[in-house]
Amino acid sequence: MQTLDSYVAGKWQTGTGQPTVLSNPTTGAALAEVSSEGIDFQAVLDHARGVGGPALRALTFVERGGLLKDLSAVIHEHREELIGIGTANGGNTRGDAKFDIDGATGTLAAYARIANGLGDRPFLVDGDPIQLGRTARFSGQHVWMTRPGVAVHINAFNFPAWGMLEKAACALLAGVPVIEKPGTSTAMLAWRIARIIVASGILPEGAFQFIAGSVGDLLTRLEPLDCVAFTGSARTGALIRGIPNLVERNVRVNIEADSLNSAVLAPDVDAESDTYGIFLKYVALDMTQKAGQKCTAVRRILVPQDRVPAVTEDLVAELARTAVGDPADAAHRMGPLVNTAQLADVRAGIERLAAVCDVACGGADPIAETGCFVAPTLLVARDPEAAVIHSDEVFGPVATILPYSGAAGDAVALAVRGGGSLVTSVYSNDAAWTTEFVSGVGPWHGRVWIGSDKSAEQSLPPGMVLPTMVHGGPGRAGGGEELGGERGLELYMQRVALQGFKGLLDARFGRPNDA
Repeated sequence: MQTLDSYVAGKWQTGTGQPTVLSNPTTGAALAEVSSEGIDFQAVLDHARGVGGPALRALTFVERGGLLKDLSAVIHEHREELIGIGTANGGNTRGDAKFDIDGATGTLAAYARIANGLGDRPFLVDGDPIQLGRTARFSGQHVWMTRPGVAVHINAFNFPAWGMLEKAACALLAGVPVIEKPGTSTAMLAWRIARIIVASGILPEGAFQFIAGSVGDLLTRLEPLDCVAFTGSARTGALIRGIPNLVERNVRVNIEADSLNSAVLAPDVDAESDTYGIFLKYVALDMTQKAGQKCTAVRRILVPQDRVPAVTEDLVAELARTAVGDPADAAHRMGPLVNTAQLADVRAGIERLAAVCDVACGGADPIAETGCFVAPTLLVARDPEAAVIHSDEVFGPVATILPYSGAAGDAVALAVRGGGSLVTSVYSNDAAWTTEFVSGVGPWHGRVWIGSDKSAEQSLPPGMVLPTMVHGGPGRAGGGEELGGERGLELYMQRVALQGFKGLLDARFGRPNDA
């Protein structure tokens, strides 16, 4: 059995004490064990602040972008090995493992390209000069400057590669050293990537540290210019945000949490249209990809009342094409949930929903003698206002059809019952209906995806998070924001308002062509 160690303070260290065992969710076989007990977390922070931070800040944005490009390439060289680990420890099909791993290397490469446009100065210009005095002689200029702190990234179990590296890409490009903690149950993949990163020697020492296991008392030691980025449950996110040290020192905390994402079918969409085709395709994909263990998965499907029977029949047929079983077998398009605890949680969640819904396909019953398998489950709400539908996120291949009147305002009212989400997708060819819907749901969502006949051929799935678009959402979704191209660096930088002689500001802190 593999022992996963941590890379801290310039060396690999094996934890002491009782380890946590990681298993294969298909077979139940033990694969690895992990513990972070015995790590000196103050030494970890000191190493990042005293060694990694200065080394990164000595580089330009373009130079740091070059590091990201090299990291992307060296990790990609190990792609097949990493896919195998994702299948064994995460229960990923080959397609799901590629989605995670290629998303990670693709995001690193994307931020390497973004770096090329950021210049060779240690700050970023924010907006145009502003005249403050009687004449322009006394002016103001906003700039973003790197915060000399440490970024602690606490990542979720569902995307051990992408989740770690999309956060790291933004922090490293901003010039901030990272301490990465993966979700424990699937940590084998993140650990192997960490091994590749350290062995490559691409990053300056101290820029990247990796904790296999608990973060111990690390968060109680953070200082004002440090930050925490967390992906996981709303409950854990709230606990982190409320840690007294983080509150007292106003440490930045970015949370990406639960999300009851909606897919909305507008009444104008004809069953023979391209829009309806991608509606069926993408809803099924976002229910079953990663066995529904995806923060952008569809949980609620809003369908006009008179279309519910036909749409239900079509979605059941679409989901029936998803063969469930051993993810190592290419014939299977969906693997197991990550562990027995997750399986029990999903089955219990299906039963809660079934109390107020009719089960169209799937259900909570076991579908295999061994392994953490659950069938893709589609339910139809008897009462679309039932509270449990809008409060419980069942983190698996489970979604509920909610009948609605067909009016855009009524669709908005149901969608926002989720209390804030990462993404909602709307399928319509009616520009006026779409505009009314988007205007209503927009403030409650980090992203609104619009599908129509005009974009169907080129559209990317709504569940796909792109490095150039922001990822996050208000309310229940955590209130945080990641990625979004250059915007992704803002968590790690300080916006400073400079006021003074325009000649100095233009020459030293303005855009190069303003000098």
